Amino acid sequence: MGVDRNNSSIALHGSLRLRLLLGTLVWIAASIIIAGWALGGLFKQHVEKQFHTELNTHLDQLAAHLVLDQTGRPSLSAAQSDPRFSKPYSGLYWQIDHLDRLKRQNGDALGLLRSRSLWDDVLKVPADTPSNGEIHQHRIAGPNKTMLGVVERVVILEDAPDQAANVFRLNVAADEKQMTESVERFNGMLWLALGLLGGGLGLVAVIQVLIALVPLRRLHGALAAVHSGGTERLEGHFPGEVQPLVEEFNTVLAQNAEVVERARTQAGNLAHALKTPLSVIANAVRGKDGELAQLVHRQVEVARKQIDYHLSRSRVAASVRVPGARTPVSPVLDGLVRVMRRIHAERDLELIVHPHSGLLAFRGEEQDLQEMLGNLLDNACKWAEKRIEVALAVVGDELLITLDDDGCGIADKERERVLNRGERADERVPGSGLGLAIVDDLARLYGGRVELADSPLGGLRVVIALPLAA
Repeated sequence: MGVDRNNSSIALHGSLRLRLLLGTLVWIAASIIIAGWALGGLFKQHVEKQFHTELNTHLDQLAAHLVLDQTGRPSLSAAQSDPRFSKPYSGLYWQIDHLDRLKRQNGDALGLLRSRSLWDDVLKVPADTPSNGEIHQHRIAGPNKTMLGVVERVVILEDAPDQAANVFRLNVAADEKQMTESVERFNGMLWLALGLLGGGLGLVAVIQVLIALVPLRRLHGALAAVHSGGTERLEGHFPGEVQPLVEEFNTVLAQNAEVVERARTQAGNLAHALKTPLSVIANAVRGKDGELAQLVHRQVEVARKQIDYHLSRSRVAASVRVPGARTPVSPVLDGLVRVMRRIHAERDLELIVHPHSGLLAFRGEEQDLQEMLGNLLDNACKWAEKRIEVALAVVGDELLITLDDDGCGIADKERERVLNRGERADERVPGSGLGLAIVDDLARLYGGRVELADSPLGGLRVVIALPLAA
């Protein structure tokens, strides 16, 4: 489980697209939630204020209509304008009580006067004594177990014959569902709208990130073209933020190519510097007999082969790091086949190159491909009886070159040994034992390989796998 979490963390932190999308989407989600919470709270406050304002309006109207009749009993000079006061359990109620009677009844409301909407119930408002004109608010349980919001005030009628009985408590109550249902409906519509807005913003963020990363994908494609040998530098038009990176990278590619070319020149100079003394030594013992002369001649030839091998290997080690190298295979192979036919013309060998439908290219230097194929063809011509066949194939991103001959082949236990530098399968055949070793080393430096197997022709099959250029 720990490995999975680490891999997920690496994938998350390693992806610019995921980081941008995650940051944007989190910010959008946080903004939507905060906006929904703030707007919902503001609307709730507005509805609550409007709810109590309406109750206060009814309370003012109730106080304005409160009068005493000829017997001194309180009554209303006019009915309340809202028809809900006349509908039983409509959710809107009013009630009038004598304040002194409430005190004598320990605060139990009697409902001296009340709206028809209360039917047989009374409003059981907590006992308190507001000052004259002061308004108090309460929440109480009402008819049918509903929660009511209540406003109350005390009214003193100056023309009452009994001053102790001229103080009245007026209450107006309404079902809080009128408030909560409006808030719930608004919140539902609000969150639906914010959800659609958030979805739209999220979609826009995804599209924006994808569009913003298009130059990076183009840059990746340009780098892949360089790596595959399709081009030697980054090509294309890029935004101003990316173009400096492209120019710096092209500068590095040019400098790298210059360094490699300088190394090749130095390697060639070193080869000439060493071969000249060796040629002088070889000429000095040429035509002479004796054990010393033969020993010097053999050692000079070995030194030449070793110089060629190591200089070639060092040159390739530098060249494989130069991106953009691309070599068509068919021209190189056709040229080498013509050369081998002339070199081994006295043996009357049949060299057949099977055609391939595609235009195959090696992702590397032409002279390296010539050296590898030249060594393989030369070895095949030395060992073949009459026939040599060459075939090209593509497997994935690899170029496979297969050479078959009808010679005596190499035993299984000897195949690994002959790939070692200086090892030869048969000492009777002239050679230094470096041919297959050079091919194997060059192929490995390019990330390829050399495989030996039995040939259908009866001899040896050599398969060399090299990187395929685009």
